[in-house]
Amino acid sequence: MTDPAKKRLLLGASGSMSVTTLPPYLAALHQELASSLTVVMTHSAQRFLPAQTVGLLANRVVTGDDPARWPTDNQNALAATHDIVIVLPTTANMLAAAATGAAPNLLAGVILAATCPVVFFPVMSAGMWAKPAIARNIDQLRADGYHVVEPEWAKRYDVHSGTLVDNPALPAPATVVSTVRSLLADA
Repeated sequence: MTDPAKKRLLLGASGSMSVTTLPPYLAALHQELASSLTVVMTHSAQRFLPAQTVGLLANRVVTGDDPARWPTDNQNALAATHDIVIVLPTTANMLAAAATGAAPNLLAGVILAATCPVVFFPVMSAGMWAKPAIARNIDQLRADGYHVVEPEWAKRYDVHSGTLVDNPALPAPATVVSTVRSLLADA
């Protein structure tokens, strides 16, 4: 029997290397909050993490690659059949697309079509995070009613310098679950 408190979650995965850490987030969201979990993957996200792997932890994975599924897997149908859109990880490119109302891919189209809460979990390099354009995009998203969660800072290996550097990172899965639970309660 399905728990009526559990919701229909749509997680949008954009193309950051951080998408490789997605499985524990999917497991936590599915176990704690989801009656169903749909993952929409951008083409660049699929370069880091195969859709087949994501499919092991989600009820459905949508890539937009199969024209036969376009009637049910389009931005309007996906946005209308979910209670929240969670963009994790969110790249600078996805922030910019959402802030300007652009829809260069299926995930951005879902964000634009959504009438339910949309929450972004940005991840990028510290240099990118510090740019005024990123701050403007985040301010615009918040002004438009979207939720943008400040990243946590953590050490990561920088290939260019060969050292560990501080970088914006995704919060722990439990923090993501707590944030999503709170947004669902307020919706």
